[in-house]
Amino acid sequence: MPVWDLSDLYPSRDSAAFKADLEQAKSEAVRFETNYKGKLIALTKAGKLVAAIKDSETLGDLTGKIGSYAFLQYAQNTTDPDRAKFMGDANEALTNLSTRVLFFELELNRIDDAELDAALDADPELARYRTWFAELRKAKPYQLEDKLEELFHDKSTTAYSAWSRLFDETLASLEFEVDGEILNMESTLHLLSEKDETKREAAFNALAKTLKANGRLFTHITNVLAKDKEISDRWRGYEDIADSRHMANSVEREVVDALQKAVTEAYPRLSHRYYRMKAKWFGKDKLNAWDRNAPLPTSDERVWDWDSAVSTVMEAYGQFSPELAEVAKPFFNS
Repeated sequence: MPVWDLSDLYPSRDSAAFKADLEQAKSEAVRFETNYKGKLIALTKAGKLVAAIKDSETLGDLTGKIGSYAFLQYAQNTTDPDRAKFMGDANEALTNLSTRVLFFELELNRIDDAELDAALDADPELARYRTWFAELRKAKPYQLEDKLEELFHDKSTTAYSAWSRLFDETLASLEFEVDGEILNMESTLHLLSEKDETKREAAFNALAKTLKANGRLFTHITNVLAKDKEISDRWRGYEDIADSRHMANSVEREVVDALQKAVTEAYPRLSHRYYRMKAKWFGKDKLNAWDRNAPLPTSDERVWDWDSAVSTVMEAYGQFSPELAEVAKPFFNS
């Protein structure tokens, strides 16, 4: 099975290219702050705001590259302490430098609506960002004072981010004993798709046992994250726990609620009906919990090699849309 080749980003964690980009990002953040902080309203009136936006995009591309590499090398092996430390150090550096540019979107939202509209109408290049400005304006009612925004930003690495990382690393380090064999979570979950019911049941019981043993920690993490979000939402003035997510997704609460209602009402005629049919195919009155992902009795049990799997997937994409197949092709070559 292939593994990710991250050399398109950086040759290695200790590469000169990574260190150079991180230093460049730090210096660019300082330059950005010096050039634009406290000056965006004046730049808007002078018709020069687009330069600041383009510089912001350039810096965002660079920090995005750094952050993506740090996360992806960690995701390859979340139990490796060296990878975890590298990601932690990179995230801390990115948080520190991004504090310098935190003012940008806050200050943009202080530009008078009429002045911004006039600038957008007068500059075709700036007008390309009209939709982006519209989305940015939605966050305006929930912005805090600059110092409070900076505090929330600085504490993010030791607040929800730290707890989320603890959850991920704990989950990745868990071991499950299945029929005398010690497996990680991925391998144990894979057994839930086995044709042999005894293997599925053994895997399910192993999962339940180990997760229950760690239930106190996972419960604490969940409660801390829930309280952290409640505090943030309360300070910002969100009415509902999901409002910030809806805003980030550019979707109205009513649309999501309607979708949820429609899906929930369809349970009896879709998922419930499917599981009744599946139980019948298995010769049971009711499925056990470990039967949910079990292959159907008529399923093809062949083991696919990588090349055959890629060929089949690409052929399916090609039959559906040759253009989409071209889009998908780089994924398998990266």
